[in-house]
Amino acid sequence: MTTTTTTTTTTATGPAVVGFDNVTKAYGDVRAVDGLTLALYPGETVALLGPNGAGKSTTLDLLLGLKNADSGTIDLFGTGPREAIVAGRVGAMLQSGGLMDEVTVAELVRLACDLHPRPYPVSDVLARAGVTRIADHKVHKLSGGQAQRVRFALATAGDSDLIVLDEPTTGMDVTARQAFWATMREQADQGRTVLFATHYLEEADAIADRVLVLHRGRLLADGTAAEIKARAGARRISFDLPDGPVDEARLRGLPFLATLTLSHSGSAAGSGRTVRIQSTDADATVHALYGLGVYPRNLEVTGLGLEQAFVAITAAEEAKQQS
Repeated sequence: MTTTTTTTTTTATGPAVVGFDNVTKAYGDVRAVDGLTLALYPGETVALLGPNGAGKSTTLDLLLGLKNADSGTIDLFGTGPREAIVAGRVGAMLQSGGLMDEVTVAELVRLACDLHPRPYPVSDVLARAGVTRIADHKVHKLSGGQAQRVRFALATAGDSDLIVLDEPTTGMDVTARQAFWATMREQADQGRTVLFATHYLEEADAIADRVLVLHRGRLLADGTAAEIKARAGARRISFDLPDGPVDEARLRGLPFLATLTLSHSGSAAGSGRTVRIQSTDADATVHALYGLGVYPRNLEVTGLGLEQAFVAITAAEEAKQQS
């Protein structure tokens, strides 16, 4: 059973609005959340990342009081999760769970506003979520992207201090996604904390002030997107090779090589043109490349994107646990 504490943690960004202290949740022999400790602060936009089975959904369920932890403490605004939600401090947009059928969008949003202790005007909620034009539509006839925007309206029906989003832009087109994140940035700029779980790592890279990476229920990495990329310890090298045979075995023998892919412009197996490498020491790899007598064209050395860094970090942790 989860116990709660009224103690808050204070940092340069102010008192924590969310605190997990050594929280564990197991299903049989599987620990979905394993000793999780973290804190969230006012005005942060935080991305929660992790491969399938990492514990993201269970973490959000614990945060929202939908499940009880087996051990550890969870604190929201100095109270327990359920107390904070009843007080209207938390708005949530969940991936699972259906919407009420046979009602209109406006009727459903009006109900959410009526139930919130600090409601916004219904017209404002509809406009913010971009659903004013479908306000008279029946909920069960909405497209996937429209239903997601309605869920967002329900999550922001009142003046909540923490907004929790689970895969919020699934089914939205590019324009709707951009508008959604512009609204979320406004929420954070007003001092609210935004926590979102996503599989769109480019969103986390572009939107989040902070990235949390979960792996097997543990917090594997916590930092800015730039810090997460740097932690992966690799850089990308790409270049073109002139026409002619390519000795792929020699390329794969380059020092500090993490991965190598070779694309082919022709049908012959050896006529590859573009080489892409991940290296843990790009300078040494490029130096050795010239030492092989290879003279690359259009050479580029860049840092890893967040997606590549995420894959590298979780793969390294998986290999360590299996060794």
